[in-house]
Amino acid sequence: MDELKTNDSVIFELIQSEEQRIENTIDLVASENHMPKSILEEMGSVLNHKTIEGYPGKRYHAGCEYVDVIENLAIDRIKDLFEAEHANVQPHTGSAANFAVYFSVLDVGDKVLAMSLAHGGHLTHGHFASMTSKCFDFQHYNVDLDTQLIDYDALAKQAIEFQPKMLVAGASSYPRLIDYERMFQIAKSVDAYLFVDMAHIAGLVAARLIPSPIQYADFVSFTTFKTMMGGRGGVILCKQKYADAVDRSVFPGTQGTSSVSNIAAKATIAKLAKEDDFINIQKQTIKSAKLLAYSLEKKGYHIVGGGTDTHQVVVDVATKGVGGAQAESVLESIGIITNRNFIPKDDKKASGLRLGTGPISVRGIEQDYVVQIANIIDEALMNIGDIDVMQKLKCDVEDICKQFPVYK
Repeated sequence: MDELKTNDSVIFELIQSEEQRIENTIDLVASENHMPKSILEEMGSVLNHKTIEGYPGKRYHAGCEYVDVIENLAIDRIKDLFEAEHANVQPHTGSAANFAVYFSVLDVGDKVLAMSLAHGGHLTHGHFASMTSKCFDFQHYNVDLDTQLIDYDALAKQAIEFQPKMLVAGASSYPRLIDYERMFQIAKSVDAYLFVDMAHIAGLVAARLIPSPIQYADFVSFTTFKTMMGGRGGVILCKQKYADAVDRSVFPGTQGTSSVSNIAAKATIAKLAKEDDFINIQKQTIKSAKLLAYSLEKKGYHIVGGGTDTHQVVVDVATKGVGGAQAESVLESIGIITNRNFIPKDDKKASGLRLGTGPISVRGIEQDYVVQIANIIDEALMNIGDIDVMQKLKCDVEDICKQFPVYK
């Protein structure tokens, strides 16, 4: 970045600092990952110059002969990877993709049934802080408070009573598998569309390690930067009969020109997702998540949902006398990056930590070190305020990071 160093030394130095932060900390944020260098190269390329309002072959600007090929490649590769009938690769984010899905077939004020935030849902699933709640009439379903799993019988009853036009499945902090066939049956029982948000688990689905919602859902959205390991951006998959409605909802409905560099990154990660390296990382991600959950449970932590089937481990740290925000801050001080999270029992205060094993799996961190990370987490949370213990744990984290660099 010689030009940047000359033109803006302040930003250059901040980027260098961020690179060092990434290398010297253990990232357990479930919504993050480390992308391949090839994708970083794409996202900083000349593709950023181009404006591409419209779709391949139907642009509102000239000079699109190469970027049209790139977008078509992204579409074809993603359709092939997920065995989908139609793909729109233009959404800037997962949230943008979700908005476009809603507006493709719903009218303002229509009823939508989705998972509540504290029980695993996402802000764009009708949370009061999201504009989605201002546009549609959302009602939320919860998990069973005893098992912390989806009660499909209770959901079916709620759907019959509420009569939604759309049922939303998928979550941002629900670590167990979702029964998409049952969700399909519930949606069809009330003549509702089934929309699955698989933002977090798309990489695991792509690697054929967990069930895919594609055959059951009318619409599926996902992001390409979590378990998918790619650049920032969102994707919508849908049945062919909804293709025109989805495309119109994305452009011109909810956004203008898209980022060609991000679309190229989506094409590349869809190619890489068929290769052994990607699949093996996804396998390790699930294996490490299960081991992390088991190791923390042995230490006396309550694991929300009783365990995990994905990359996520949701931990009730309040059972050890620590708040979610406090746990996040303490762990950050020793170099372990997490995020506090609401859990089913919560109202206004987050009692949980959401952990994800995608980033450590990319680094090659495996079994023995996962157990060590669990031990470090526990020792830190049980010794808050002990400067000597914290310094020792910080050194332990740095030692692990040095052995497993992000970018070799």
